[in-house]
Amino acid sequence: MPDPGPSPLPSTQSSLPAAAARFGTYGPGRGIEAFGGGPPVLPVPSAEPPAPVAPPVPARTPNPAMERILRGPSGLGTAGLFPSRREEPPAPAADPAEPAAGRPIPGLYHHPVPDPDPVRVEEVSRRIKEWAVDEVELYPPEWEDQFDGFSVGRYMVACHPDAPTVDHLMIATRLMVAENVVDDCYCEDHGGSPVGLGGRLLLAHTALDALHTTKEYAPDWEESLHSDAPRRAYRSAMEYFAREATASQADRYRHDMARLHLGYLAEAAWAETDYVPQVWEYLAMRQFNNFRPCPTITDTVGGYELPADLHAQPAMQRVIALAGNATTIVNDLYSYTKELASPGRHLNLPVVLAEREERDVRDAYLKAIEVHNDLMHAFEAEAAALAAACPVPSVPGFLRGVAAWVDGNHYWHQTNTYRYSLPDFW
Repeated sequence: MPDPGPSPLPSTQSSLPAAAARFGTYGPGRGIEAFGGGPPVLPVPSAEPPAPVAPPVPARTPNPAMERILRGPSGLGTAGLFPSRREEPPAPAADPAEPAAGRPIPGLYHHPVPDPDPVRVEEVSRRIKEWAVDEVELYPPEWEDQFDGFSVGRYMVACHPDAPTVDHLMIATRLMVAENVVDDCYCEDHGGSPVGLGGRLLLAHTALDALHTTKEYAPDWEESLHSDAPRRAYRSAMEYFAREATASQADRYRHDMARLHLGYLAEAAWAETDYVPQVWEYLAMRQFNNFRPCPTITDTVGGYELPADLHAQPAMQRVIALAGNATTIVNDLYSYTKELASPGRHLNLPVVLAEREERDVRDAYLKAIEVHNDLMHAFEAEAAALAAACPVPSVPGFLRGVAAWVDGNHYWHQTNTYRYSLPDFW
């Protein structure tokens, strides 16, 4: 499938400069100056066509515009522009030219990253397990190997390489674990069911978005927040997050979690009626049931804020959606064999493509790789155009954070051989 190339982004040219002007050169928010005195001057790139999906091919490098987004300003006198970068020297990292553990999917467009700082990984892993066991009683002893096998410390350190401190990394790590325990316990692996899911999700959502009720009934609600592991995890993780986030960042996260829960409900409804959606319907569901809440907190984890008006711009929303959609298809592809081995039928993009487009399983899987690659090319092209169009340093900074999350998400899926293995299609 030919790459669509960058879109004209009409909203970027009209509304973004006006919104950016309200914030001046640096804009409001904590630590925005971390991203320098002005955005990189980025040409709108010509996107490459996707790699052929046949024999294994090496991952491609970013186009020059995306390299500048990821790198930020450099040269004499720019070190002080990055307070979010740690002062202590990082532990020796793996040579990025050497392949990481695990086999990347042949033909999948991605950017290899070095192994994350092992000192940070160890500390985040220690703290998150302590939180899970001692603070929120997240899982019984028999689930310990699955918790350890998730490797959430390595995941979050890879996704947030410029987090100022381990405390900042823990903001993301608690939320990631809470989101996964809700998925496992309410929807899938550990007793989850589509039956009655809406009620469970709504009550759990009140741990993120508090119930405002009468004095008579408030104690019952407050007690309910401790009644099961998902609600305990949501309540605690949100409390930690809200201490560091601005009011607009916290509200943004609540909105993204409502999107996620809506996606869960659509998938559950299809499971109850044994409906296999059309491909476009499945992709619509996955735009909501996806990783979006994770990369959109990258500014909080980085210790600064992307102003709410800039976050809400249609061009920014499109870039965020494309990133979330691409990372979620990565999950579909790497978890394919795991889901095939599970009871029942699990919807993922290869399964839907096989049924709705009457493809054999191998061809459907390879077609799903093409869909992912198209999403990634669109994300990179439009992120570069947006960084060039909007002269507020927090914009390229935020886009760097989202791009780093996309790369770290792929790294974790590739290297988590405890959870994932590839089908024998090559």
